[in-house]
Amino acid sequence: MPHLVRDWMSSPVVVVDPDSSVSYALTLMRRRRIHSAVVAITDKNPSYGIITSTDIRDKIVGEGRNPAETTVREIMSGPLILASPDWTLMQCSQVMQENRIHHLPVADESGSLIGLISATDIFMAVEESGWEENDQ
Repeated sequence: MPHLVRDWMSSPVVVVDPDSSVSYALTLMRRRRIHSAVVAITDKNPSYGIITSTDIRDKIVGEGRNPAETTVREIMSGPLILASPDWTLMQCSQVMQENRIHHLPVADESGSLIGLISATDIFMAVEESGWEENDQ
């Protein structure tokens, strides 16, 4: 069984505008049953960002902020590290571990987003197909 990012990433990528309210983003994430959304590149936001359920927990709920009055830009993380679809899951996991992140957008050679891989996707890959010691 292949252990490449392309085989386990989610696609298409859910993208949200940085000027959207956090309420909009969390509703979108809940309805799509996802834990993160990529924040789009705009004139005022020159690189991709990400908003995650952890951001909402820590920066909205934990700080007592109103999600309807807070923009995604205010709590997003970025700029992003982008994964390659040709990385092995081991490489992907190592990058996530080194950077203490759980979600990596996946980009093709031209930098266009083609997917997103999460720690949960890696967990499912290991659970579904097992793991061989020589997988690299």
